[in-house]
Amino acid sequence: MTRAFFATLAIAAALLLLAIWALYPLLVAAGAAWRGRRRRAVAATASDGELPTVTAVVASADDAATIRGRVDDLLASSYPAAKLRVVVALDAANGRATPADFAGAGPRLTVVVGDPPGGKAATLNAGVRAADSELLVFTDTHQRFHEDAIMRLVEYLRHEPRMGIASGSLDLAAREPGAPPTLADRYWRYERWLREAESRLHSAVGVTGAIYAMRRALWAPLPAGLILDDVYTPMRLVLAGHRVGFVDAARAVDGRRFAPEQEYRRKVRTLTGVLQLCAWLPDVLVPWRNPIWLQFVFHKLLRLLTPYIALLFALGVAGVAVAFLVALGPRPVGVLAGVVLLVALLPPARPLLRRARGLLTWGVALQAAAVTALANGLRGRWDVWRR
Repeated sequence: MTRAFFATLAIAAALLLLAIWALYPLLVAAGAAWRGRRRRAVAATASDGELPTVTAVVASADDAATIRGRVDDLLASSYPAAKLRVVVALDAANGRATPADFAGAGPRLTVVVGDPPGGKAATLNAGVRAADSELLVFTDTHQRFHEDAIMRLVEYLRHEPRMGIASGSLDLAAREPGAPPTLADRYWRYERWLREAESRLHSAVGVTGAIYAMRRALWAPLPAGLILDDVYTPMRLVLAGHRVGFVDAARAVDGRRFAPEQEYRRKVRTLTGVLQLCAWLPDVLVPWRNPIWLQFVFHKLLRLLTPYIALLFALGVAGVAVAFLVALGPRPVGVLAGVVLLVALLPPARPLLRRARGLLTWGVALQAAAVTALANGLRGRWDVWRR
């Protein structure tokens, strides 16, 4: 194979990666700006009597003390107490708490046991059945809401009648002082920015499971074994003609920090869930049925190809480098290798090498998750929940 072949391979792979990760987001942002969909945060101007009733639904397999902390945080919301209640649904298969653990918790809390066979989807179904409010707010056990988060979500849905569901914004726990952001931190900032732009253009491709709200009338029971309720439900609504919003001012905070191996498991689960969605809700793959088909393809599907495209890019670069080194001959190559080694060993280079090693570790973990998820999808292996 010639140097021209490897150069062409590297350039083609680089352009495809740029299209997925840079060109598509920039086009979405430009389209959103052209449509003028940006809205200022809406102030809470309605009186208590005009505000809709809200139920915060928590599906959990955690212990009672952890759940009680989450409930206390939700009930401390600035949303009027008379309009807000909480339903906790305990996982029937894996839960570590029982309804008896919450005896005497007060009239604003309802605790139910999730449907068999267990799992998040079956647990959510039981939780929503116990809710009779106009709006539903969904969250997980380990996050904490800003005091006005529920009000922000409610006001957004009140002022945007075409929005059937809206996501809040999740902040990750603060890093240690002076610690550089991990690749996961950078990715999540990028993801929030993209979802906000997509929602202004038409709809975000999914919501954040830790904080989102929807109209109770639009709820439909989830299929047992579903991995991603926070993508399945929004896409089902999009197919039905509704839109998916994003409310940056509605904030939740996750106090946990994850190591690369933990993030790997989380990404395997979410990326496998995308493939499960395609199998269980196939209309998302049909351009004339899915009004945000192009967004779904670029945001969800083509990203799964990133490790393979990156491998082709590396192969192309390696081929060009080998051809270049062969052309140089042995003596210049030895001199070049010595210079590179000397620079790498200099004290100023060591922090950069440590940082590069950290980014490489995160990058490998995230791309390995995409490979594993694709293998799961091809085998139809959907049982990917791990604590």
